[in-house]
Amino acid sequence: MTTPASSSSLPESAATGGTVGGVIARGALAGVVASIVMAAYAMIAAATYQDSGFFTPLYHIASTFIAPDTMMSSMQSAAAGDVFYFSVGPAVLGAVIHMMVGAVYGAIFGLLVSLAKLRGISVVVSGIGWGLVVFAASVWVGLPIAAALFGGGDPIRTMASMVGYPTFLVEHLLYGAALGVLLAVRPSRR
Repeated sequence: MTTPASSSSLPESAATGGTVGGVIARGALAGVVASIVMAAYAMIAAATYQDSGFFTPLYHIASTFIAPDTMMSSMQSAAAGDVFYFSVGPAVLGAVIHMMVGAVYGAIFGLLVSLAKLRGISVVVSGIGWGLVVFAASVWVGLPIAAALFGGGDPIRTMASMVGYPTFLVEHLLYGAALGVLLAVRPSRR
């Protein structure tokens, strides 16, 4: 039995069977959720073995656009034993920036997955590889450009070394894995 051909010349999503816009939107949403997974790991790492403060990763990201004072205060508080120093404005700004960047990388990955017609475990494995690509793009291109364009300076330009390359790498691999899992799961059709 054959099915009628689609009248659209747009590629169909391997994940959703939808339009390019739908593929990009699904990738962006998955990117936001994956960025939350990444941030959760970064915050737990900062509060535990890094001893720099639970919310410090958010303040670090926010220092792209604002002075790094809150980040430094959070790190000083952590050194004094208070790992939960909190300032709402910088925390929200850091979270929004992080999720927006995650959405962009997720949208690009979603489109690539669709164009390659990947399914199942190959999406997850590719997502982990994408996390490595995002790590490299961030460390050697994105963060230095953002530091120069927005005045974030050394805290942004050297973010990976400040966080520690192993932790920064794991954060990005977790982002990619979560992104891959989210895009590998096919939504049910009604």
